[in-house]
Amino acid sequence: MKTTVSVIKADIGGCPGHSTCNQKLIDNAKKILLKSKVINDFYVTHCGDDLELIMVHGKGVNNKEVHKLAWSVFESGTKIAKKEEYHGAGQDLLKNAFSGNVKGMGPGVAEMEFEERKSDPVLVFMADKTEAGAWNFPLYKIFADPFNTAGLVIDPHMHEGFLFEVLDARTGKTVQLSSPEEIYDLLALIGSPGRYIIKAVYSKKKDIAAVTSTQKLSQMAGRYVGKDDPVMICRAQSGFPAVGEVLEPFAFPYLVSGWMRGSHNGPFIPVSQRDARCTRFDGPPRVICIGFQVANRKIIGPQDMFDDPAFDLARQKANEIADYIRRHGPFQPHRLPDEEMEYTTMPAVMKKLSGKFK
Repeated sequence: MKTTVSVIKADIGGCPGHSTCNQKLIDNAKKILLKSKVINDFYVTHCGDDLELIMVHGKGVNNKEVHKLAWSVFESGTKIAKKEEYHGAGQDLLKNAFSGNVKGMGPGVAEMEFEERKSDPVLVFMADKTEAGAWNFPLYKIFADPFNTAGLVIDPHMHEGFLFEVLDARTGKTVQLSSPEEIYDLLALIGSPGRYIIKAVYSKKKDIAAVTSTQKLSQMAGRYVGKDDPVMICRAQSGFPAVGEVLEPFAFPYLVSGWMRGSHNGPFIPVSQRDARCTRFDGPPRVICIGFQVANRKIIGPQDMFDDPAFDLARQKANEIADYIRRHGPFQPHRLPDEEMEYTTMPAVMKKLSGKFK
């Protein structure tokens, strides 16, 4: 029996500003999903101002019914957001009508289909105020770095490594690279997360291990409408990294792009669901993780994985990094390089000053 886990998210309105998702939108989503016969189970939460739908079913990836259900949730929530004048109401809904699949329409999507194992732990990561390539660093650590993942050395089922599918966001083409054989080639690409994005990770037997959302909102809209705020699904244990190995990279608050107006680098801070509010300088960029067992197409759990003092030092370090980098103000490296700000005010500024350059 094959099971599909679909995580579909959208920013349909922040309250107040870009800080968080109003509880009314979450309750409305639960009400709609509870009535649905399309899916077997679900969990609704938010990260910052993004409404997050975690759905379990047996219909496979890119299923029209499942995507239409998610779209109906976002459309219904947008009506509430517009009525109550939330900030950026309907921001991620770039099209007016559903066309069979939410990909390319604004919402972020990560889906995987697999045969359920005897025990199938699944971790869902959700981020706000950052870009699609934000998962490159932890995915490399989880599936290719033995200093992070002991199983790569001592677990015979993982010792042969994993396959990484990398998307070139500029051309739309993908390449598959094998670790450990092609680690240096892999790093040459994914070290540039603004362009090269890890789309999926597989075992050498081609079993799906992880998948991410890879949409670039600015490219779809042709303008800046908000950061991508990506999601990621990881399977754990029994031939895959252990739950603790999947979580370990987030003990280091590495730098990601996004933060205020999508134009700044900042620390990626792991937080609990209750702290998934973006406040300081509309951030810092943050990540939550919901863990659960998938059994008979049902969610058993869930568990708030970063609601743990084990990540207190990461949060403290992230705040120290935020203090340091914020002091740079409008200067790089806090502000992103010019080529990554092409959808902000830079083109207008250059056009205004074009006649003054001599």
